Amino acid sequence: MSHLPILPILIPFVAAALMLLASNRPRLQAGIGFGAVLLGGAAALALCFDAGTGTIAVYRLGGWPAPFGIVLVADRLAAQMVLLTFALALPALLAGTGRAMPRHFHPLFQLQLAGIAGAFLTGDIFNLFVFFEILLLASYALLVGGNTPRQSRAALAYVILNLAGSALFLVALALIYATLGTLNMADIANRLAGVPPGDVALVRAAFAILITVFLLKAAVLPLAFWLPRTYAAAAPPAAMIFVIMTKVGIVLLLRLSVTIFGNTPTTAGLLLPWLPVLAIATIALGTVGAFAADRLAIVVANLVLVSAGTLVFAVAFADTGAIAALLFYLPHSALVTAGLFLLAALVDQDRGDLGDRLVRGPAVASRTMLGTAFLILAVAVAGLPPLSGFLGKLMLLQSVGTGGWQAAWWAALLGSGLGLTVVLARAASLLFWQQDSATPSAGPTLAGPKLALLVLVIASPAMTLAARPLADWTSATAKQLSDRQAYIAAVLGSDPIARERRP
Repeated sequence: MSHLPILPILIPFVAAALMLLASNRPRLQAGIGFGAVLLGGAAALALCFDAGTGTIAVYRLGGWPAPFGIVLVADRLAAQMVLLTFALALPALLAGTGRAMPRHFHPLFQLQLAGIAGAFLTGDIFNLFVFFEILLLASYALLVGGNTPRQSRAALAYVILNLAGSALFLVALALIYATLGTLNMADIANRLAGVPPGDVALVRAAFAILITVFLLKAAVLPLAFWLPRTYAAAAPPAAMIFVIMTKVGIVLLLRLSVTIFGNTPTTAGLLLPWLPVLAIATIALGTVGAFAADRLAIVVANLVLVSAGTLVFAVAFADTGAIAALLFYLPHSALVTAGLFLLAALVDQDRGDLGDRLVRGPAVASRTMLGTAFLILAVAVAGLPPLSGFLGKLMLLQSVGTGGWQAAWWAALLGSGLGLTVVLARAASLLFWQQDSATPSAGPTLAGPKLALLVLVIASPAMTLAARPLADWTSATAKQLSDRQAYIAAVLGSDPIARERRP
């Protein structure tokens, strides 16, 4: 059994522990952090190469077989998401160089990475809850690390909502275990077809609660109002890695819909027809919120809502074409919005007291560099040709929205694209064009954040150039994800005890 699947979780945990031993040496902590991210990224890349052969790697902790033991499952979907997590982590750490970061930022950041990687790799929903708590506890501390009133207000709503979500998660776990006798994802999928009639209502209630928790994590209406102010208040490195947290909820919804539910009659109707309605409403909320925003960071946070609604709509129609389009668009949206969060922070630094407020003011000190970066990122996030956002939206329009939803889907996607183009053009005009003659009040020039911005700006053109192999990867991933029996067989094997249904 290869130990590769556990490395993206183990490396950040070990790094966080080592950092606590060097709590008074911030440079050493930063060095350990960069080393851990590079090692974790290498492990994630190796997982992708392994998964690319069609292998579903199952890591049984302690050698205990599923469903009795703890298992990690590294299929193509999990490998892709873990690689994306570490790909975002590197520029996020670069964005923090040269800044006065909170004392425990680096160990908390590593715990956040471990929690996110674990959520993608875990094969049972109890350990999913554990990894959720790890990433949420780290995010609470990262959010309030700057100790500003804005961060404290944002953190209060964030903590309260997520504590409620954790309580609901435990209720769902209890109901699932009481009715199905297992919390292993493959075993749940295996047992759903044989649920006794008297337990069907409880099983449906349990999964309805679990879906609600995932929608909260994904920031989908009516559980989305917490996100804009929360993400906009976070320090740049934290906001950049927070982008992937909404994707955790979306990927878990996808895993639940395709791997666990499939076409099982017991869970029919739990996602359709209401999930597309919530997704379109979330797209509309994000677009309107971007229009109403008075700061660039809040505009970007609302772009996260738009992408969440777009991806969740694709989850509702999770055939192989929709899944492939979703998996192409997801990394694009994560990388581009992370770049815009960093750009908003650099604008805030360059404009002195005005910060990133969308008002006319002094010229931005790094006008050429930041203006060019903003243009590329804005074109990408609005879905305009020729960048990856356009290709992703084209794939989504071609493959998603069957069964009478085509008109609503096209209107939502094209309408939001037009609206965001207007919003971003207005922001560019105020920040980079309509400027007073006053001398800009610039902060120190920091090489790390600007290098991080360059990496994220290049990401969308790079995805465009690599569109064919990326589309082939996502198509193969969609086919593997849709094969429930292959997942069940890989995790449970041929052990008759593991496949035994509860009487």
